[in-house]
Amino acid sequence: MYPAQHLRLSPQIRPLTTAHLAQTMSLLELSALELEEKINAELSRNPALEVIDPRRCHICGQPLQNGSTCPRCSPKTDLNPSEPVIFVSPSRESYSSHLSEDEARDDDGFQVSEDLPTYVLRQIAPELRIEDRSIAAFILSNLNDDGLLEISPLEVAQYFHVPLSRVAEVIRLIQRADPIGVGSPSSKDALLIQLDVLGESRPVPEHALRAIEEGMHLINRNHNYELGRLLGVSTKEAEDTVRFIIENLNPFPGRAAWGDIRDGCSQPAPGFSTPDVIIKTESNRPDARLLVEVFSPYASILRVSPLFRQAIAKAPEEKIEHWKADLEQAELLVKCLQQRTATIVRLMSRLVVLQRQFILFGDGYLFPLTRASIAEELEVHESTISRAVASKTVELPNGRIVPLAKFFDRSLNVRTALKQIIEQETCPLSDSELVDILKRKGFTVARRTVAKYRAMEGILPSHLRRITPAGAQP
Repeated sequence: MYPAQHLRLSPQIRPLTTAHLAQTMSLLELSALELEEKINAELSRNPALEVIDPRRCHICGQPLQNGSTCPRCSPKTDLNPSEPVIFVSPSRESYSSHLSEDEARDDDGFQVSEDLPTYVLRQIAPELRIEDRSIAAFILSNLNDDGLLEISPLEVAQYFHVPLSRVAEVIRLIQRADPIGVGSPSSKDALLIQLDVLGESRPVPEHALRAIEEGMHLINRNHNYELGRLLGVSTKEAEDTVRFIIENLNPFPGRAAWGDIRDGCSQPAPGFSTPDVIIKTESNRPDARLLVEVFSPYASILRVSPLFRQAIAKAPEEKIEHWKADLEQAELLVKCLQQRTATIVRLMSRLVVLQRQFILFGDGYLFPLTRASIAEELEVHESTISRAVASKTVELPNGRIVPLAKFFDRSLNVRTALKQIIEQETCPLSDSELVDILKRKGFTVARRTVAKYRAMEGILPSHLRRITPAGAQP
């Protein structure tokens, strides 16, 4: 059962949803494969749609944009080398990777996905006593889709005939795993856990704790004036506190992006053998220009049939309404497809600039980035970016295929640095020592965060790590 309290933390006024907007958003969150299947179904059903045969480049066979210059073979020479060349492919014929299916599974291929309970259990397993692992598995099996616990700790204690304090300790470990707050009994408890963990690494507003504990009913209704009176602060301070809560905390941790394959409301891509976006380089030089190919099924070659438009004028009276409905649906689909393509192209244009070092040199160079910051820069709603990222995969210049969500993994560079430190250690380093080394490298994280990242990477605690003479873990 879902929690009775559903938080409405967004202070923005929601515009009325139009048919155009609704369909654009639904298309945006589909992967290229899913979109292709949807369009094929529409083509077989709607006679108002047709596919045209585009002019193609005589060198690479790429459909010519605007019917003239090939964006791949003849990119603009006046572009800054740091500016990527982005072009859209309407079909998979231009896919240039020759990776085998087995190769696609290597590294971060993620052919087999991992559910949330398994993901959390893997993190906390090194810190659990062996006899408590069955308790943790039982608790995790009773999470709802929001990541909240559906049974009480007392029920768990009675089921296993153990003290309540022992169950509480297991729940505490679960709540501080990624995503933080998972396993909490309510949204309010999840927010309080997240605030506590966040306070270990950065300052939090003075009144945030009390606002969550006593003022959630006012935050839900966007009553900032009343919240200010409750907290004894000005309305502006109350608004700032609410904004901090909205931007940094999640009342439904199970819906948050967790791991490297999960993106909130969307499922992991079912196999990464064919990506949605391909990134190549013009040469092997570090300053080489990036070539970005966005696969958008039927882009620029799907249109409303002009013959069907003409036929409506001569349609039998009993069919004219049905034909008009087909025409309207066809026009809407074509417009929404164009909007989807434009949104993904705008997103990738900015992402490849911001994450150029990550694209070329690997995980340790990932720039910490949020969907909210990109949404603000592109002047779109954050949910638009979330949908554009969902279920999409990208092939990097080294042939590796990763989820597009990985471009927003803010902890990846820290985890990579942590792995490198542990790989080079000559004696097992404690989490506190790792915190100090990371700080000298420019990463300010709490000891508990290091423990979480270590567990996420499958690295044992210091007292269980064994060092070989060469300095590497066996």
